[in-house]
Amino acid sequence: MKTVIVLGGYGGFGARLSRRLAADGWMVLVAGRNGEAAKRFAENLPNAMPLVADRNRDLTPILEEHCPFLLIDAAGPFQGSGYQVAQACIACGVHYIDLADARDFVNGISVLDETARARGVVAMAGASSVPAMSGAVIDELAQDMEDVRSVEMSISASNRATAGSSVAAAILSYVGKPVRLWHGRRWRQETGWHRLKRVHYRIRSKAPISRLVALSDVPDHDLVPARVPGRPATIFRAGPEFSFQLLTLWILSWPVKWGWFASLGPLARWLLPLQKLSTRFGTDRSAMAIEVKGSLGGAFESRRWTLIAEDGCGPEIPTMAAQLIANAIAEGTVAPGARSAAGELSLAAFIPQFDRLSICREIESTPYLPLYLRVMGEAFHMVPGPVREMHSVFGDMGAAGTATVERGRSFPARLVAAIMGFPPEGEHALHVAFSENDGVERWTRDFGGHVFSSELSQRGRYISERFGPMRFYFDLPSDASGLMMVMRRWSVFSVPMPLVLAPKSEAREWAEGGDFCFDVPIALPLIGKVVHYRGRLRRI
Repeated sequence: MKTVIVLGGYGGFGARLSRRLAADGWMVLVAGRNGEAAKRFAENLPNAMPLVADRNRDLTPILEEHCPFLLIDAAGPFQGSGYQVAQACIACGVHYIDLADARDFVNGISVLDETARARGVVAMAGASSVPAMSGAVIDELAQDMEDVRSVEMSISASNRATAGSSVAAAILSYVGKPVRLWHGRRWRQETGWHRLKRVHYRIRSKAPISRLVALSDVPDHDLVPARVPGRPATIFRAGPEFSFQLLTLWILSWPVKWGWFASLGPLARWLLPLQKLSTRFGTDRSAMAIEVKGSLGGAFESRRWTLIAEDGCGPEIPTMAAQLIANAIAEGTVAPGARSAAGELSLAAFIPQFDRLSICREIESTPYLPLYLRVMGEAFHMVPGPVREMHSVFGDMGAAGTATVERGRSFPARLVAAIMGFPPEGEHALHVAFSENDGVERWTRDFGGHVFSSELSQRGRYISERFGPMRFYFDLPSDASGLMMVMRRWSVFSVPMPLVLAPKSEAREWAEGGDFCFDVPIALPLIGKVVHYRGRLRRI
């Protein structure tokens, strides 16, 4: 019987993990700062003993006294934490696992790799829902894809699954703070707990779940672009069951974003009591979804994995990877070294655990035709290769090049250009980020730091481009030399407007060598030229 110390072994996730390991035949030392709590929990668990231990202090004497085979840190929080626990384990020849989802902590543990290898010890961070289980799902979905364009993940917990203090502290650590995302083939800054989205979790024969989720900072934002073919754009969102809870934090995030407060960390002691007041409301259903978009045999395909946990089984999920990795280390099948848990497990390894609980999951595959191909039909295949490539938007992609901008001289022209956010006159380095969601494309154009965007979608036989409340409808006449965008109608706040009052713009797109070239003049009746930009781009 091998011995494992579980730090936080009587806490929300630690207690579940302790039960799982005891059932697998481990001698579990239930550890934490509260000796009485550890004793009460251990008394009701086979193969268990209580142990007083504080992860913020030197654990070397405890490790030398009890000589465990493995230590699992389920206490946290890991945001801003050092590696003193892992270092003590490595020095004492004890294997180490944690349930961390802190981005810097998980991705930085490799600094201990050389020392861990020399000692023949495994030190693995992130053995939880992310990045261990998420990594297993992504590997399964991306299997045989030639080019993965994007990975989108979300988790929504049941309101009855009360989070521990470490989880609350983790969430509040990034609310309103900068979060670095790989998007449009480059790194950019977003804001934690922004990028709100309503996600629908659907599995056949199960009642669907619809939840609001927001951007959360997790290790996958670095790990997925680094290890998945195609270096896909990656985003992870999370949220509680009730939208008002998420929106409250979203509102509170703005003073942090504006620099009025350093963080929402001081609210952690209030967050749990407020959440507990509402635990009798809501359901006992949690959900997780991961969607991978990529190409296979020259065609685009979206693969989505959805999990719905019922009967209060959701909080079991973050402990599953740690149990699987612990048993694998005991069997001697895990190589020594310090690293994240991403890619260590297969999705098949989780199936027995899912099947023992009320956890349903499903994989759905959907082919995709790019927007311009849907509108143009066979004519799309006649335009030059660089033009087709630039309009084969699926998931996420980016392009870079240069542009020349001319602006109208009159005061009305300058005013309109300022309102629309058009770039200033001159030569600019240009980056364009393309993202697709449910068949709608968003083009974000960055002219040397001057950014404006629009959304493109299909409206009957037209391409529709939306700038705020204004929507323009274009025909796409094309031939082997390229294509044009010819305006046929327009509207403001969905109210049709006279075509005679429409902006005058006939954009042209063509190819020169391997470059995608464009020329976009925009003028207004009675005002004249507002802006005229032209240039060239190449996919990156």
